[in-house]
Amino acid sequence: MDKSPPAAGNAPEALRRTLGVPDAVVIGLGSMIGAGIFASLAPAARAAGSGLLIGLALAAVVAYCNATSSARLAARYPASGGTYVYGRERLGEFWGHLAGWAFVVGKTASCAAMALTVGSYAWPGQAHAVAVAAVVALTAVNYAGVQRSALLTRAIVALVLAVLAAVVVASLTSGTTDAARLDVGSDASFGGVLQAAGLLFFAFAGYARIATLGEEVRDPARTIPRAIPIALGIALVVYVLVAVSVLTVLGPDGLAGATAPLADAARAAGADRLVPLVRVGAAIAALGSLLALILGVSRTTLAMARDRHLPHVLAAVHPRFRVPHRAELAVGAVVAVVAATADVRGAIGFSSFGVLVYYAVANASAWTLTVAEGRPARIVPVVGLAGCLVLAFALPASSVIGGAAVLALGAAVYGVRRAVTARTR
Repeated sequence: MDKSPPAAGNAPEALRRTLGVPDAVVIGLGSMIGAGIFASLAPAARAAGSGLLIGLALAAVVAYCNATSSARLAARYPASGGTYVYGRERLGEFWGHLAGWAFVVGKTASCAAMALTVGSYAWPGQAHAVAVAAVVALTAVNYAGVQRSALLTRAIVALVLAVLAAVVVASLTSGTTDAARLDVGSDASFGGVLQAAGLLFFAFAGYARIATLGEEVRDPARTIPRAIPIALGIALVVYVLVAVSVLTVLGPDGLAGATAPLADAARAAGADRLVPLVRVGAAIAALGSLLALILGVSRTTLAMARDRHLPHVLAAVHPRFRVPHRAELAVGAVVAVVAATADVRGAIGFSSFGVLVYYAVANASAWTLTVAEGRPARIVPVVGLAGCLVLAFALPASSVIGGAAVLALGAAVYGVRRAVTARTR
């Protein structure tokens, strides 16, 4: 198998390389420091109680391994598609297809969930209508070019960080904090901690967006390996501060029962004036996640369409804006329909399952790199692969069953495509 990097960056239909390290870091942060931190703390607390901090540490270790493997692979294969490309080039066509399928389906559901989060915070009575409007608006932003998307994401990240900082300061300086509530893991089971880690992984998964945009990054061999760990490190620091501050105010039981954990924490800390700000911040955070998710899903769709794993018509690149405009419009249309007709805010587990399988393929791909190709330390892909599989199957049973069914469908689609191709030769 030819394992040399594809020359997508020089092809006539290549995307435009405009993103430097700061823009790549911001896009990664926009994906991570989004609705995940607003949405995943409560279910993690229900699974593990105060053990959610241990779960957060486990999720961070797995995310670090995934990020390191992804960064080395992205520097080697700086093309749109992320692990779809890595699996195809390093493990074979089937594994690339399966990774791409898991990512596109899982993240499309995540897009709809983020859109509905925007609606539920911005206008609860018209959540579906607001969700569809958000999808249409952000698809238009992405259509106009990735640089505009990066500028908007930078503004969103700044606003969300300011809101989170306000909640942390209000919580830690209030008279309602109780350090005893941080009796880490005293009320947690091993299985509960693993489930919490799998759910919290949802909040870390955004750094993949840097890799999936590999064809639009300047000097990818240098930019991507720098941007991914920086974005991941910043996100981890923010998550630890937020989790500790919310736990000390609400306690594990209060956090587990919260429908809007950060707003409840601000209220419990006596900072009622922050509650509207937190609601706005959550809506903006979900917008940031949705923007980056549409970017990532459309680029993986582009890569799969180029190889005819999806309809080839989606492989077109706009002659002026140099973006995969048909893939973006298709993804936007599907997300808008799902957001208009279903409530997928409970899709965190389903999304986590698909993304963990996606990264399992990335770690297996990184294992095959040679020293000359920039292979990470052997322990990194080993821990990453094992961690992804353990966390995936520790998720709630409904998430595992649904995710496994989606993967089986993807494998069946691959088999049918291979059979049809063989008959037409």
